[in-house]
Amino acid sequence: MIKIKTFTSTLKIFHVHNELVELDKEVNDFLQQNNITKVVSVSDSTTNTGGDTMGIIRVLTYEY
Repeated sequence: MIKIKTFTSTLKIFHVHNELVELDKEVNDFLQQNNITKVVSVSDSTTNTGGDTMGIIRVLTYEY
């Protein structure tokens, strides 16, 4: 069965690298805790207001 999970993170100026590392850790922890062995796709998109990046949405598609 294919499932989809979304993860979100706000992006603050001068902290983007750390926030992306934390988002990666959150996704990897989810994969390990749920014993997911097959990832179909991972996609990132940003949310913004007035041209400024405000957040990131990561969509994970996996087989369960």
